Amino acid sequence: MAEVRKPAGRPGRAYNQVVSREISEVVKDALALPQEARAALVDALLDSLDSEVDEAAEAAWQDEISRRAKELSSGEILPTPWSDVRTRLMAAAENER
Repeated sequence: MAEVRKPAGRPGRAYNQVVSREISEVVKDALALPQEARAALVDALLDSLDSEVDEAAEAAWQDEISRRAKELSSGEILPTPWSDVRTRLMAAAENER
């Protein structure tokens, strides 16, 4: 895919159409990937947005992930199916209206 560079100043209509089409093609290709590959792609894209790494925050997240994994492995907590979580979230959102 050819690289499209944003022109200086306000982008014109042709630029927006090219970028929109290219984004649509990328999304279409990405959605055709297996789930694990899509997750890896999302991870890579999110990493590309981080220009600074907060080492303390990274360490804290690693500690939290380890703690949660141990809780799951030990049976201290049980996983909740996404369908149950979604139902509860939708009900809570509906109650806030």
